Amino acid sequence: MDGASGEYPTAMRQIQTVICVHSIPAAPWRFTVAGARLDLTISRKELDMKAAIVEVAGKAPVYGDFEDPIPTAGEVSINVIAAALSQVTRSRASGTHYSSAGRLPLVPGIDGVGRLADGRRVYFAMPRAPFGSMAERVVVRAEQCVTLPDDLDEVTAAAIANPGMSSWVAMKERAKLATGEIVLINGATGTAGRLAVQIAKYLGAKKVIAAARDAKALEEVAALGADVTITLTADPNELEKSFKVQFSSGVDVVIDYLWGMSAERLLIAAAKAGREAVPIRFVNIGSVSGSEITLPSAVLRSSALQLMGSGIGSVPLGRLINATGEVLAAAIPGRFKIVTHGVPLSRVEEAWPIAGNSPRTVFRVG
Repeated sequence: MDGASGEYPTAMRQIQTVICVHSIPAAPWRFTVAGARLDLTISRKELDMKAAIVEVAGKAPVYGDFEDPIPTAGEVSINVIAAALSQVTRSRASGTHYSSAGRLPLVPGIDGVGRLADGRRVYFAMPRAPFGSMAERVVVRAEQCVTLPDDLDEVTAAAIANPGMSSWVAMKERAKLATGEIVLINGATGTAGRLAVQIAKYLGAKKVIAAARDAKALEEVAALGADVTITLTADPNELEKSFKVQFSSGVDVVIDYLWGMSAERLLIAAAKAGREAVPIRFVNIGSVSGSEITLPSAVLRSSALQLMGSGIGSVPLGRLINATGEVLAAAIPGRFKIVTHGVPLSRVEEAWPIAGNSPRTVFRVG
């Protein structure tokens, strides 16, 4: 860089700009300022940011220095404020999720809340890999950002966004829930399931049935709006009987977070006890209880069951982003309740293995 010339303040502004955009490699640089030489060494650390870093698939991230992302055409840079630890984030970090890129090292996190250069607070989703949301900065396509409502705080927004979107999309985009219909939530005591109960009511469900293993937690879900609760027992026959009672009275939509044995017995009960030729829209969102089920073919032939999934790939990304914006806009008027646990990002290695589904762990960055 020999040969740079000009007045000292101008030259210094040029140097500061270079450092700001982080567009040069770490190296000693030599500038000529008004006939005098200025030696400047920029270390790699000055070009990096702090982040949670997954170095080995399946291991907890470590807190350290990671390359600072540089926005390209169509992207915006965001200073991250908060990022929640979701089940899909865990799965992608471990390499087991179907949408995992497989490239390591990486920064985990598919979404979060932060500020744009103009100061606006935004929710953002799907940062460019390998730069995830659990870092000081991310780069994201501009259309993958949604402005936050003024009265919604960043930690609550980060916590609600992904789990709230999961049921919102499943009900509105996939099942086409209509006002006055009956919804059954299988797996209703986790963060996403609790929000699903509240969202179903907000979207006009006449009756919400909540199913889960934890009887005590189901009492809390009833306080959130569930009209009926079902305790998932280990006995398949008893479980099928419990589901039959509900399907005989009518169920229009099933939102399933569990898959596994409970979903298997639920589907069999729906086929046996559901109303003849009346569609039951079954939407799978997760597989907490197992990734496979055994389903007799007669279940499909003897019923009007409609089986579908909801997630990344089943709905275009733009509609997922829009749906998240709708959830965030509804959070205050709908009085959605979610329990959060804020943790500094610097403690990610400690918090990652012990963080549960409820309360929702949210890493505070900015």
